Amino acid sequence: MNIHEYQAKALLRSYGVPVSDGRIVQRAEEAKTAAGELDGPLWVVKSQIHAGGRGKGKFVEAEAGEKGGVRLAKSKEEAETMVKQMLGRTLVTHQTGPQGKQVNRIYIEDGTDIARELYLALLVDRASSRISFVASTEGGMDIEEVAHNTPEKIVSFSVDPASGLSDFHGRRVAFALGLEGNQVKQCVALIKQLYKAFVEKDMEMLEINPLVVTTDGNLKCLDAKVGFDNNALYRQPDILALRDETEEDPKELAASKFDLNYIALDGDIGCMVNGAGLAMATMDIIKLYGAEPANFLDVGGGATKEKVTEAFKIITSDPNVKGILVNIFGGIMRCDIIAEGIIAAVKEVGLKVPLVVRLEGTNVDLGKDIIRNSGLNVIAGDDLSDAAQKIVKAVRG
Repeated sequence: MNIHEYQAKALLRSYGVPVSDGRIVQRAEEAKTAAGELDGPLWVVKSQIHAGGRGKGKFVEAEAGEKGGVRLAKSKEEAETMVKQMLGRTLVTHQTGPQGKQVNRIYIEDGTDIARELYLALLVDRASSRISFVASTEGGMDIEEVAHNTPEKIVSFSVDPASGLSDFHGRRVAFALGLEGNQVKQCVALIKQLYKAFVEKDMEMLEINPLVVTTDGNLKCLDAKVGFDNNALYRQPDILALRDETEEDPKELAASKFDLNYIALDGDIGCMVNGAGLAMATMDIIKLYGAEPANFLDVGGGATKEKVTEAFKIITSDPNVKGILVNIFGGIMRCDIIAEGIIAAVKEVGLKVPLVVRLEGTNVDLGKDIIRNSGLNVIAGDDLSDAAQKIVKAVRG
């Protein structure tokens, strides 16, 4: 789960992390009052969406001379004008895709006099199962570009959970960032604060880009992007309360409410599979035979009839889907349950595209009988290869 920048900064502030003072605005008429509560004389007006690259982003139907989703205002009146220009409009960045995201919230923040821009992130290194730090002197840039063009400017290391975090980790980051004097002490303290927040709040990623050195020589987190482990949200009710469902794909949101693992893709063949590995293999074989999957959908090993029905409804709600492939291996999951779910879903939402079903495993004969006697126009797949070829052929005409 992701949260907005202003929410991330409020969370980090509670751990003592140095961030700028700011106010959130959801209506244009609130902007002038919000700016007046800050010191000025420079205000930063930031669009709040779950995507990076906001500063370089462009609004749909932008007027000539309009800048991106992050702008500098030199007066309260100018800040108010900028808020009016941004709220309710669609911002397109390199992370949103061409469809962009609608801006429903604006963060007005005190301006900062910047001497240097740096990069700092914490993330879970899945190779070592440890928390890793990533630091670079090239702040304010896309870290992917830095990694590609100047990888030597990125320093990365992990923390051994047995010994835990120590001051030398903070000093290692400070030296990697070229900090000096009192900045080193500030960095050691900052690393402790960020690490504590990361662990206690079950974060997956914490990115500060940029981490700045101000003109008076102090460190400040000028931006913050935070993602949390969905599997740990049950023990983080305060974090779960920050969820902004308007930022999520409606189909993925619906799937999460039924404990379905769903990710929308750009293809035209919908997939319903049990097991992540089998789902990946199903997507691969669809591509092998010349088509593209419209989604990743794992109904899990113990799915119920209701979950299967909901999964089918989510797939058919995608207007890009021109055909559906159901590929189930019944171990814990019984094939007759899948069959009953498919029939229930088709009767509820209808079937307007070709449907190929391949069943194997527990109660497979019963499952096939249920589908065969349902009267539905369903194409049977003998095995995965046969099923993939049949759905691709049906979709391609």
